[in-house]
Amino acid sequence: MTEQNQSGRIRATGRRRKPPAKGRRAAVAAAWAAAVLVLAGGSGLGYVYFKLNGNLEGVDINGQLGKDRPENVDNGSMDILVLGSDSRSGANGDYGRDEGGARSDTAMVVHVYEGHKKASVVSIPRDTLIDRPACTDGKGGTAAAEHRAMFNTAYEVGGPACAVKTVEAMSGIRMDHYIEVDFTGFKKLIDRLGGVEITTTQAIRDSKSHLDLEPGTHTLDGEQSLGLVRTRKSVGDGSDLGRIQLQQAFMKAFIEQVKSVGVLSDPKKLLDLADTATKAITPDSELDSVTELMGFARGLAGLGADDVHMVTMPVEYDPRDPNRVVPLEAQAAQVWAALKADRPIPASATRNAATGQAQGLVK
Repeated sequence: MTEQNQSGRIRATGRRRKPPAKGRRAAVAAAWAAAVLVLAGGSGLGYVYFKLNGNLEGVDINGQLGKDRPENVDNGSMDILVLGSDSRSGANGDYGRDEGGARSDTAMVVHVYEGHKKASVVSIPRDTLIDRPACTDGKGGTAAAEHRAMFNTAYEVGGPACAVKTVEAMSGIRMDHYIEVDFTGFKKLIDRLGGVEITTTQAIRDSKSHLDLEPGTHTLDGEQSLGLVRTRKSVGDGSDLGRIQLQQAFMKAFIEQVKSVGVLSDPKKLLDLADTATKAITPDSELDSVTELMGFARGLAGLGADDVHMVTMPVEYDPRDPNRVVPLEAQAAQVWAALKADRPIPASATRNAATGQAQGLVK
């Protein structure tokens, strides 16, 4: 939904279709959760507004994609594509950048249900082979369609708009918002929070992600947290699916950490967190100001880890290339149909899908 200010610019109100219900609100389980939480409490003063506003640079997804998109269904829900990217800084290469740069190692479709009291998060494996649609390259040109392309090449060849178009083509669901989280900025945000507490059930040692953890409870700093969410070869079956299971477990712990920090009683810490968070994200152009992010945050600020259902898009290992996965078409269709209808994802949709075998490694 949008509104028009005195300058005539159309602004997003931060909600889709129907206003959120009163009472307890929902947030989304992704790395940008801290950004909206701290902004909700810290952007009232003018100097804060201008400081944080200067950190934000949006991407005009709607302008680049035009009208060739799925229908904007009016059922009170909201869908956000959240990407974790190494595109902003060369420093990201220190944390195990895989083949090529400027790719999206982490992709989550966050579906906030009507009433904003529950959310489902669907992780899309970056190694999934898909039919990538033709899309703008963000520079006035066109990236050609490709059969059996890896999912994360959409971001590589066409940037955020191509990533959004690819997800919309796969799911049939229109994305209301896009938020990209820079990995190096994510590390700094964790440090500002004071770390995130997790428990490992066995040792994790990964030279590429610079991670060395014994079994037990740990408070991870930013570097360790980034290493954990990028660890792949040393957990489970060594696939991207195992990495996703680590990411989902970490996000649960992250949500609880954000809720327990108590930043509203410490104005300096609040400002530092907001400054770091707004530098770490690239939103779509309907969320590229503090005012817009505040409106978005008000409907997404009360969720606990138990209110978020996390799944991985159902896939199987590709018979032609065991280093890649392909969607289980019928089961993936169940996932997307449930979200499009604003219903819970049925357990049958993910039954017998490949898992990566890292479940329970991190709690």
